[in-house]
Amino acid sequence: MSERKPTAVVLGGSLAGLLAARALASTGARVTVVERDALPSGSEPRKGLPQARHVHQLWSGGARALEKLLPGAQDALRAAGVNRVPVTTDMVVLSAHGWYRRWPESAFMLPAGRDLLDRVVRDLVLADDAIELLDRTEALGVTGTGQAVTGVRVRGDGAERTLDADLVVDATGRGSRAAHWLMELGLPEPARREVDSGLTYASRLFRAPEGAREGFPVVNIEPDQRGSGTGRGGVLLPVEDGKWLVTLIGGRADEPPATGAEFLRYACEELRHPLIGELLTHAEPLTGVTVTRTTANRRFFHERSPRWPERFVVLGDALCALNPVYGHGMSVAARSAVALREAVLRQGGLGAPGLARRAQRAVGRTVRAAWDLAIGADVFYPGATPAGPTVRDRLVSAYVGRLLLTATGNGRVARRVTDVTSLEAGAQVLLAPRMLLAAVVGPLRPPLSGPPTTTAERKAAGLL
Repeated sequence: MSERKPTAVVLGGSLAGLLAARALASTGARVTVVERDALPSGSEPRKGLPQARHVHQLWSGGARALEKLLPGAQDALRAAGVNRVPVTTDMVVLSAHGWYRRWPESAFMLPAGRDLLDRVVRDLVLADDAIELLDRTEALGVTGTGQAVTGVRVRGDGAERTLDADLVVDATGRGSRAAHWLMELGLPEPARREVDSGLTYASRLFRAPEGAREGFPVVNIEPDQRGSGTGRGGVLLPVEDGKWLVTLIGGRADEPPATGAEFLRYACEELRHPLIGELLTHAEPLTGVTVTRTTANRRFFHERSPRWPERFVVLGDALCALNPVYGHGMSVAARSAVALREAVLRQGGLGAPGLARRAQRAVGRTVRAAWDLAIGADVFYPGATPAGPTVRDRLVSAYVGRLLLTATGNGRVARRVTDVTSLEAGAQVLLAPRMLLAAVVGPLRPPLSGPPTTTAERKAAGLL
């Protein structure tokens, strides 16, 4: 008789769920992925992912985690047309503290249309015979007790049934009902925090000018959460097939437009610098404008719960949903899946006592840096929280702001900041003695007077 394989059920078939499934399968488990929507076979839109129309990228910290889970994934993405952008070498960024210089590479990003990125990852994950997909199937609730979850109730094709499992992972995103399910089992309501900047995103896809379809830099006009024109910003992201994906950002009183003509006007006249608008005057619109208002940061602190059931873990946006403006969601999902796998291997398998608690704490640590970066900025938007920024928020923001100013004219500081924003390192590196001293000294070089685009780039984009 063959030995019984441990089984896991992952709820959610988006990136976080698929990577969690791959992580568990690589430990020797058989995994069933339960997804409410019908997953496409190619690079097509998915009903349950409306934010896919906006800019997405994998920071290098997330790309390295993806490679650990799916060796060859980066090559597969490159083969599908995804560019590798060295940071900050191929970036033109206006921060709240001025233009950043284009320092030598310290990290990288993989910008792509979300549909393409999901398709590549989905194909790689589902090629594993240990992973089964049940799409068009809705998760109704977990089974078990407050001591241990034993499975999940699902409904598909009009019929309900129970899937027993040695581990259930909730990766159902912002719509997760995990907190409700836990309370139904008699467990206390989990601690949570929400910081809602009130930002709205409007995005449109363009065909880049012929000379700018390869090797063009990312352009980012960052919002200034405490300046005039609160929240106004924009990102131009060169993606696959010679296209530019452009997302414009606005706050509660500065919402970006939903029409094509107003889109260009907003980019030219409402941002803190007109560079993105100037570039778009020479690009061909390929789609209409898509608007999204679901941008709040929300985190459940499940790792702090005084009681936690065996055999249940929450990750992805179901645990920590981040403002998409910082581009950390996919990278955090990949890093969380790696943490889940390491916890399972360290504990000796899915049935090990205490695994779920340890895995939940490990996953919680992977979201910490991205969460702190997001709320450290967003808490200063008017109305982001009922009580406004705390004393700690103000102290941390003052120090980080000083570092960001210093990074405009100090390459060593810029590298350390990039290590954190790319999720290559934790925020503790910013507290090293050298960094504290550098923050006191400030920028070593004078501020730039304008965007650091090259003559060749401006000519390729039709600006010369």
